Amino acid sequence: MKKLKIVTGIALMAILGFTSCQSEIDDVQGENPNTNSANSTTTTNLKRTSMYDGSFDDFLDGASCSSIVLPATAKVNGVQVSILSQLDYQQVISIFGQLNNDQDTVVLQFPLKVKLSNYTEVTVNNQTEYNAILNACTSAEASSQDAISSVNISFPITILTYNLSLQQTGSVVITSEQQLYAYMSNVSSTELFSVNYPISVTIADGTKMTISSDAELQAAISASLKTEAAIAAAIQNGKKLETILVNGKFKVDSYINAGVNSATSYKDFTIDFANNLSITAVNLVNTTVNGTYAVSTELDVFLKLNFSGNATFTLLNNTWKVTSFTASTITLQSSTNAAVTLVLKQI
Repeated sequence: MKKLKIVTGIALMAILGFTSCQSEIDDVQGENPNTNSANSTTTTNLKRTSMYDGSFDDFLDGASCSSIVLPATAKVNGVQVSILSQLDYQQVISIFGQLNNDQDTVVLQFPLKVKLSNYTEVTVNNQTEYNAILNACTSAEASSQDAISSVNISFPITILTYNLSLQQTGSVVITSEQQLYAYMSNVSSTELFSVNYPISVTIADGTKMTISSDAELQAAISASLKTEAAIAAAIQNGKKLETILVNGKFKVDSYINAGVNSATSYKDFTIDFANNLSITAVNLVNTTVNGTYAVSTELDVFLKLNFSGNATFTLLNNTWKVTSFTASTITLQSSTNAAVTLVLKQI
């Protein structure tokens, strides 16, 4: 934040006397500890939190800084898909979900339109032009100039405006992210502003917070970015777990419920996780138990098991929190009862 010149006694008297028209602008007057310039940290924070968030279609375009303007056409794992509206995203997700250990590919058909982080829409004519957009996004992320999508401000909020002598010159009611982005992008070098706190925000894990200062806003952003990083790490760990499951066969090494280890009930069974999200347990006399499984992520990784037709195996039906995993051992804990644990060991 720029350092402001010390106000002389005469100037201070002028500010205190400048009340008749100021009271018509806003009730909040006088010194403001949160006054910001065009280059202040708060300006950057508000600009980044209000950028257009294109992350909702990352599964399609791989770029959080932009989104594909529909309609569009793409080949998804070799299957041509017409995406007329966001309802058609499910077609893409369904094709991806057919196998959980393959390399999903999306080949976009040009020309197409892209909405950028500054809310403008551009026509992209070929892959070379699109690669330039992807590279710009990568650079923005590397230099912390990309959108902060982990903090959502509740609107409306009010911005109080000041001149360089700290005299309030007006106020602006901001009703949307796009309006806030436009304001923060156009703060001039001859004006200052402050946020009329408190404001409400929601961070990455869904927590709602009341923010009362620029410092609290910075703290909320820092916390939310850590949460966002944890979510991203969980997603990567979920993908690694899927690969381990599909590539191996397992036995129940331990199943503890109410302090009792019932692993012997499963000792003759080999558990096989298939690429199509089905699961099969087979014993030495070819008794077969079928089921399904799913890997999901939040801040942690979860493995949901759903066996049918066998009372012993239905005891394993649960959404399990993955507490640790390696290529050989997966340790699970019931998401509803921490005393219930399951350990799968690769054979």
